[in-house]
Amino acid sequence: MADLNDKLYDAFGELVYVLAMSDGELQTEELDTLKKLLNKHEWASEIQWSFDYEKGKARDVADVYNKVKFACFDVGPHPEYAQMLNVLEKVAESSLGVISEEQAVIDRFKHDLIEEFMKRS
Repeated sequence: MADLNDKLYDAFGELVYVLAMSDGELQTEELDTLKKLLNKHEWASEIQWSFDYEKGKARDVADVYNKVKFACFDVGPHPEYAQMLNVLEKVAESSLGVISEEQAVIDRFKHDLIEEFMKRS
């Protein structure tokens, strides 16, 4: 079974894929921003690999999002979620600013995490 951190960072890469594809296409600025933001993260290669895998498979974003959501639910509350939300916002801002589809992904992820973790407390 995968380590929880592995599972979490795989999910982060997949979530960035969902965000980047929410408008139907990957922009060069989004890819460049992701690489720059991950440059200093100790799990950058894991996150980037997961993103690249989903990009290569061109999987349905709704399916990938559900996979991400349930992986995060399995991991439970984690301090890295705040950093991940920051990455999502910066990637979304990098092209033409945050568009409604990207904001919807960010808002949905926040909502789903809060709802799940509040049920547990």
